[in-house]
Amino acid sequence: MDDHQRLRYSRHLLLNEFGEEAQERLLAAHALVVGAGGLGSAALLYLASSGFGRITICDGDRVDLTNLQRQVIHRVDSVGQPKAASAAATLAGINPEIRVEALDERAGPDRLMALARSADVVLDCSDNFATRHALNRACVAARKPLVSGAGIRFDGQVAVFDLRRDEAPCYHCLFGEDADAGEERCATMGVFAPLVGIIGTLQAAEAIKLVAGVGETLAGRLLMFDALASRWHEVRLARDPECAVCGAQRAAA
Repeated sequence: MDDHQRLRYSRHLLLNEFGEEAQERLLAAHALVVGAGGLGSAALLYLASSGFGRITICDGDRVDLTNLQRQVIHRVDSVGQPKAASAAATLAGINPEIRVEALDERAGPDRLMALARSADVVLDCSDNFATRHALNRACVAARKPLVSGAGIRFDGQVAVFDLRRDEAPCYHCLFGEDADAGEERCATMGVFAPLVGIIGTLQAAEAIKLVAGVGETLAGRLLMFDALASRWHEVRLARDPECAVCGAQRAAA
């Protein structure tokens, strides 16, 4: 780390729990963020400003006027542009010293598998169960930590699945694929604008702690937030030994 970087990240370096070694780990790390919408907007802003050395943004959508109510990484002149490229442009203005890759694509299972293998931490900021489950399978196979977030109406949730650990649950342990019938979308249900910012920022915090090796993460815990009542609720998670995803994977190992 040079003197310029020490100045840029000085407020991290002043933290007794953080320090220069933790910041060096961030600068050497690669974060994969799937989704550059409401959750991804907040997460990406803090990952970049905190000094993740490499960030890959994967999103196949384009910026729409309705996105600007909550997707704060995009601007009015970004309407019609690919979200990944719009997000990357904003991050370049915040921290031009990091490497940002914009992938304008809806990644399928094989592509997500390859992307997860190359990352140190994966953030699921997507908005559909198919992507969440495919990304979970990729992280289980690659044994990469997954930071999962979701938000609809006034209800948000965030969890960490630290799949480097043998005893860790995966996303499928919590939400089986047979539970997908009740999937909800912002386009039909609505979403409170700050909610996705709160959850996305928490996702960034958890990713930073995982890579930097500081504090206690949400591994094995689901944190839920009711924005209408401003109340938090926590649930402990356990691995399902019969899980069709991580159970079979670990049995094969």
